[in-house]
Amino acid sequence: MSATQGRHPSQEDAATPNAEGAGRTINLIQAVTETIAEEMERDSRVVLFGEDVGARGGVFMATAGLQERFGPRRVFDTPLSEASIVGAAVGMAVRGLRPIAEIQFADYMGPGFDQIISQAAKIRYRSGGQFTAPLVIRTPSGGGVKGGHHHSQSPESYYTHTPGLKVVMPSTPYDAKGLLRSAVRGEDPVIFFEPKRLYRAAKGEVPAHDYVVKFGEAAVRRAGTDLSLIGYGGVMPDLEKAADALAAEGGVSVEVIDLRSLVPWDKGRVLSSVEKTGRAVLVSEAPRISNFMGEVAYVIQEQVFDSLLAPVGQVAGFDTPYPYVQDKVYLPGANRIVAACVRALNY
Repeated sequence: MSATQGRHPSQEDAATPNAEGAGRTINLIQAVTETIAEEMERDSRVVLFGEDVGARGGVFMATAGLQERFGPRRVFDTPLSEASIVGAAVGMAVRGLRPIAEIQFADYMGPGFDQIISQAAKIRYRSGGQFTAPLVIRTPSGGGVKGGHHHSQSPESYYTHTPGLKVVMPSTPYDAKGLLRSAVRGEDPVIFFEPKRLYRAAKGEVPAHDYVVKFGEAAVRRAGTDLSLIGYGGVMPDLEKAADALAAEGGVSVEVIDLRSLVPWDKGRVLSSVEKTGRAVLVSEAPRISNFMGEVAYVIQEQVFDSLLAPVGQVAGFDTPYPYVQDKVYLPGANRIVAACVRALNY
């Protein structure tokens, strides 16, 4: 089965020109840049700030040209203080702006952690709904670029554990645009993880017209009947490679699901897939212990235990600091994913 067969309708729409504007091929980082610009044009309340996002355009050039286009009052650099960046974003959001704050690497979010979990996430509840914090924290996440232990971590589980936050991680340009639009237009704080190894590697067609991708809706990248392979973010190309290998070598029909939204996550689509296939392998590059996919595994065994033909498998990063030179060993590549699938198939 090809990667396009069995695709979820929302993904078909991404590659199909329509009356509102023909699709065109861009990469993931272009999708991010375009969406920020479009939202700033659409809504004068949207402001963008962070370390080096202005004249330089960010360390990955995701904000290149935006300060020149919108001026230094709406796109500006900040001091090297993540606590200040997040604190300012919370204050702006409460006062009616729509801030997009960039944290240069997800690894650097630690100094702003208290502002995120104690202020942004709780302001709606603490104020009895009188105040909201509609802000977006964008940050490059994950490995694959040999950034080492301060530039390659996957800390999403810290934030999925915090009620009041929404957490997403796209793997395609289509999803990057649709999810970022939803984040900017929503009423809640959103942690928007961007898998840096896919910034320029992930390419795809997106429609020219305005669209959104709703939080909490997974995408079926490939339909299958023998095994459900579930992931998000930077590992998605490896899931596709593993599914190709299993189909070519053993005729295995693998259903590939991209969660893309972690909080909320699409329990219905995941459970219906596992009920159909009877086997599930969950993949992420974060360390195994307290991995978000452990929650997904628990819900699967709790809700559809009688449908399982094998224990739920998990492929993740190792419980070690991220290695500088051995990232190809650390990351759950296609070989490790295939091995986990074979174990489930042979159980």
